[in-house]
Amino acid sequence: MQVNEASMKPVLNRLKRAQGQLAAVIAMIESGRECEDVVTQLAAVSKALDRAGFKIVASGMRECLADGSENPPMTQDKLEKLFLTLA
Repeated sequence: MQVNEASMKPVLNRLKRAQGQLAAVIAMIESGRECEDVVTQLAAVSKALDRAGFKIVASGMRECLADGSENPPMTQDKLEKLFLTLA
């Protein structure tokens, strides 16, 4: 994936945070923590992943997925479908 490094830095930060949160969820389950605590943390992981996905799309998925001059940019319909896969 070739994207603007500056625009992807916040995405990588979100994904790394989500990775840490997911590790915490796994540890919580393994240690027998309360269901409510686990679900709360799992929701936080899910939200972080969703936000990272939306940020990637908003930061130029059209250019990211266009494979050079041979392939045309994504159509409006394809971009909408990509957004909806995150919903």
